Amino acid sequence: MNVQIYNTLTRAKEAFVPQEPGKVKMYVCGPTVYDYIHIGNARPVIFFDVVRRYLEYVGYDVNYIVNFTDVDDKLIKKAEQSGLTVPEVADKFINAFNEDIASLGVHKATLNPRVTEHIPAIVAFIQGLVDTGYAYASEGDVYYRTSKFEEYGKLSHQNLEELQFGIRIEVGERKENPQDFVLWKGAKPGEINWESPWGPGRPGWHIECSAMAREYLGDTLDIHGGGHDLQFPHHECEVAQSEALTGKQLANYWMHNGYIHINNEKMSKSLGNGITVNELVKRVKPAAIRYFILSTHYRSPLNFTDETIAQAENSVERIANCASNLKHRLSAFGGQAEGAAPTELEDRIAQLKAQFEAKMGDDFNTPDAITAVFELVTEANQYMNRADASPEGIAALLAALEGMNTVLGLLPEAGADAELLDDEIDALIVERTEARAAKNWARADEIRNLLTEKGIALEDTPQGIRWRRL
Repeated sequence: MNVQIYNTLTRAKEAFVPQEPGKVKMYVCGPTVYDYIHIGNARPVIFFDVVRRYLEYVGYDVNYIVNFTDVDDKLIKKAEQSGLTVPEVADKFINAFNEDIASLGVHKATLNPRVTEHIPAIVAFIQGLVDTGYAYASEGDVYYRTSKFEEYGKLSHQNLEELQFGIRIEVGERKENPQDFVLWKGAKPGEINWESPWGPGRPGWHIECSAMAREYLGDTLDIHGGGHDLQFPHHECEVAQSEALTGKQLANYWMHNGYIHINNEKMSKSLGNGITVNELVKRVKPAAIRYFILSTHYRSPLNFTDETIAQAENSVERIANCASNLKHRLSAFGGQAEGAAPTELEDRIAQLKAQFEAKMGDDFNTPDAITAVFELVTEANQYMNRADASPEGIAALLAALEGMNTVLGLLPEAGADAELLDDEIDALIVERTEARAAKNWARADEIRNLLTEKGIALEDTPQGIRWRRL
């Protein structure tokens, strides 16, 4: 299956060819776990989940690593403010992160390594850079010597003179050059720390990912991803560290998603316009959040407004209603489909499936892939209204819709967004029908009210009562 990826390193689309046939080594930078994730953090989480899903859809075995930065200045500050220890802060927000991504239908990574669990590997990595002259110790800190790495700036396409303005670490007298960045930070009094050859301290931000990516995926990754804001300095520094130590290219394909704006303004703490995921899912369907993220190409900016999220909710409801109707019609046929669907319908389904795969294979063009989903929904709705609709045709349409959904995740997983499972709902509907037949109106109303509370709507159709999740 042909997959084209826009490679940030080369600024061009390239055919994706993994190092090992059938297997993909993929690393995406995860959160610094000092607070709840916001909608901007959710964009790479959801998008790279879809990248991973599509690669699996076309047959790849994906080793998908997403790290947790669980020691950092921000965690230390949060610990001081909250009266917790740094590990307690990290545990709290790692649990919150896992709950948030589960609510968004994001599949867990193969592994979520934590920085604090890899200190020896990080120290060994830094020591290797010191030994080869790419790093130097200075009063308890260790810095990377950027002037020694001739290709520094190749990922972000900046020159050394420009880079000093984007460095995250403040310029200090202990550096040889302002562009040099910290690998090991000497501990301040009372700070969490680990022993090292340069004294007690903790890792700098950039070295963490270089060490953990190498630990689990080797010297060269197939895909390295993250938000556009990580391109420099974080990913640029990763390149410098890793390639200086190994002499090999860190990643063959670099992918970066664009920013999210809130009502046409950049999201920032100073404006107070951040929206956390755990608050958003209380008022917006998680599938609608996924739809909103995927409705714009990942490299383009995305604008969050009440209007765009309302449109997303309407769109996912249309898809969900189609899936529910297909299931209901199939159950009306006894839930069985023998043989093949009509040839004309099979050909149309194959055409839409090919359209979906062509768009996903073209640098993960999710907006156009969603267009193929809606064309399938239209086809399904028209087919279900035909007098000659067959169980084979219904089953083929449902299988196609569910196949596309395995990539996009726009339909709720069974039991994921409600306390009642499908079988429990069916049993309650049967009981309600029997109660109505026995003129036990109180019990029938009780069951309807229970289903309504659980977000289940009942509808009378020519094929009998059907239900759908609201």
